[in-house]
Amino acid sequence: MPAFDVITLGEPLLRMTPAHLRRIEQALSWDMHVAGSELNTAVGLARLGLRVGYLSRLTDNSLGRHIRATLAGHGVVTDHIVWTNEDRVGIFYMEQGAAPRASQVIYDRAGSAVSNMRPDDLPRDLFVPYAARLFHTTGISLAVSPLLYETTRAAIQRAKEAGWRVSFDINYRSKLWSYEQAAVGCQPLLELADVLFTPYRDAIRLWALGDATPEQVLGELHARYPQAVCALTVGADGALAVDPAGQTWQQPAFSAQVVDRIGGGDAFSAGFLYALLARGDTNAGEWLRWGTAAAALKYTIMGDLPLFTQAEVAALVETGEKRAGGDVVR
Repeated sequence: MPAFDVITLGEPLLRMTPAHLRRIEQALSWDMHVAGSELNTAVGLARLGLRVGYLSRLTDNSLGRHIRATLAGHGVVTDHIVWTNEDRVGIFYMEQGAAPRASQVIYDRAGSAVSNMRPDDLPRDLFVPYAARLFHTTGISLAVSPLLYETTRAAIQRAKEAGWRVSFDINYRSKLWSYEQAAVGCQPLLELADVLFTPYRDAIRLWALGDATPEQVLGELHARYPQAVCALTVGADGALAVDPAGQTWQQPAFSAQVVDRIGGGDAFSAGFLYALLARGDTNAGEWLRWGTAAAALKYTIMGDLPLFTQAEVAALVETGEKRAGGDVVR
């Protein structure tokens, strides 16, 4: 049995949010949350019961150690994190909006420790056959810095050489690179992916698909990357998927009272990958159901981390029901 089900690689961050729903310019105190796309997915997978390891580079100070302790507390193995006395921990400031005012993010991540992570920092004794079943990362790691791009690319190539599956979430961030840069930068890695995630809103811009419907976008993804299971999220309309054989599935979204939308896509990928790895190679319809259920539960949780349990996600998958907001479990 492999030592790990999933290995993830990414940039850990601390999210600072003004308390009491204030705007940043009003802030008197702040709530701090551990964050980062691949980190969020790693936590979700571990809480669903998989064996998960996290690769990154962290500054050895109280902030870095807080991130490590949070990961370990949720069952993620942190033994392969590279520690340094240089650089810094990346931060972003999140102002929560209410309609019609959008939420706002200000990044303060330049020069973060992981932006200087080199291919030589990857543990060579980890990337061997049967050490893990799947490697997961996102386009964020490609956009953070040219050096982390090369490190992420090397990790994917080593995972493929070791016989692992590769999962890639495009996870486009407009404040890190343009759609044109992302399309070029992601292309060689998408060709290696066995599982591909992307939101519909980004796919139509990345591949200049204009007013294509979600079904047409899914067909385009299958044509471009026929080796991969492609999952397309469509917000309140749920998600779609196509497998390498060309069979397609659709899954409506589960209703949820949104407390915090950040991290919903990462929870989706965690639920999807959990079902793919732990519940047998059934079909992408079941994987979609687990992904959308995990995302719905994450929306009800403050902070970036998907702090659900396997039983909670399974109950939503099986019944499609949720307790009313006023119910109390006694």
